[in-house]
Amino acid sequence: MIKDKFEVAFPSEQAERNITDSAHELVILRKIIPWKKIIVRLSRFYNDSRGPVGKSLRIMIALLIIARLRGLSDREAVRQVKENRYIQYFCNVPDEGLQTFPHPASLCVFRKRPGEVGIAVIEQEVFEMLRRAGVISGGCALIDSTVLESDIIYPNDVHLIYKAFEKMRLFAKQHGIPLWYDDKALRRLRREFGLDKKGSRAVHLTVFNEKFIPALKIFQVKVGSLKVSD
Repeated sequence: MIKDKFEVAFPSEQAERNITDSAHELVILRKIIPWKKIIVRLSRFYNDSRGPVGKSLRIMIALLIIARLRGLSDREAVRQVKENRYIQYFCNVPDEGLQTFPHPASLCVFRKRPGEVGIAVIEQEVFEMLRRAGVISGGCALIDSTVLESDIIYPNDVHLIYKAFEKMRLFAKQHGIPLWYDDKALRRLRREFGLDKKGSRAVHLTVFNEKFIPALKIFQVKVGSLKVSD
């Protein structure tokens, strides 16, 4: 099941108080994107009588759009909703909904449900609206690569995160910096990912993200200390 009905999370007086820039791109997009039409077209991918009620389609669609619009990873898109008032407004997430906001892995699950056909529905409706408004030309295209079968490595892929770890390791070796993360454990996780024939990519991606973010923060500190000493 899916929550295919929604109420405006920001009453007009609350919007006027918190959303001061009426010309902001997300404020404009929120008004002109045909949310109800997209929701109706995607509802057919869900069974309205089986399973627990899922996350609001309105929120998940907006979250997917903002991730593609801003070039954000799923984790970063979720974080931005919690920190950026305009993105929160665009996604129609009330203040009280921030505490129970979807885990980044929910976006992976959401993409798999409608698949390539459903993502194409979002693309078609959003781009048709942008073309009618004269914002883009007819030659533009938006491809959500996470639902396409391909050997190409995409920015939110496990392989790309592992490659980033490798670059940090090589940098540390070149500058005599002791390694600050468990490289053997990381290699083991990569092997497990490669052997997982069922394709639990969302689970592996979450694990790698949880290890990468703190490792990257430490790396930035170490690079900064090198610059100071130089």
